Amino acid sequence: MRSQGYEHEHEYGPGHYGPGHQGRHGRGGPDGRRAAFGPFGPPFGGGRGRGGGRGRARRGDVRASILALLKDRPMHGYEMIQEIGERSGGAWKPSPGSVYPTLQLLEDEGLIVSASEGGKKLFTLTESGRGEAESGPEAPWEEAGRGVDWEGVNEIRQAGFGLMEAFGQVWKTGSPDQRQKALAVINDARKKLYLILADEH
Repeated sequence: MRSQGYEHEHEYGPGHYGPGHQGRHGRGGPDGRRAAFGPFGPPFGGGRGRGGGRGRARRGDVRASILALLKDRPMHGYEMIQEIGERSGGAWKPSPGSVYPTLQLLEDEGLIVSASEGGKKLFTLTESGRGEAESGPEAPWEEAGRGVDWEGVNEIRQAGFGLMEAFGQVWKTGSPDQRQKALAVINDARKKLYLILADEH
């Protein structure tokens, strides 16, 4: 069985891990985020799609989702990740670390085949794979979005971004003394939030 690293390099070339990937100090890395938002980086895991952090799913859900997607048309691995994110409304976007090993497993089981297309691997259902896909769930990614209070999530995100936008302005244009005062406000807010959980008003 090929490794996950092999799948990534095969699809995107040696040393590359797909569109949007940056190195440790690249545009999307920690240093880039801190430059935009001060020493704390973006709030609530910014940049991971709607609704905060990525949803979680079992390996079986990844498998079922891949089979369901390939019923529509052949796809590349990265395309599947994007499709699941869009079809789940941003509630779940599986990582390459869960998608690519599952693709290899499905190929080893004879349920899918791959062919090189423009330096990428295009995956297609086999006859037996289509039979398994037809017997499986139609849209397994929908489970990830059920029970999510999207209105509440959006309110939290708006409040968090508003707070960090104000903090970023102070950090960018304020004096050293003003920066320290802003840090004190942020640290005090964090402590008060934990006190809410402890019900120690």
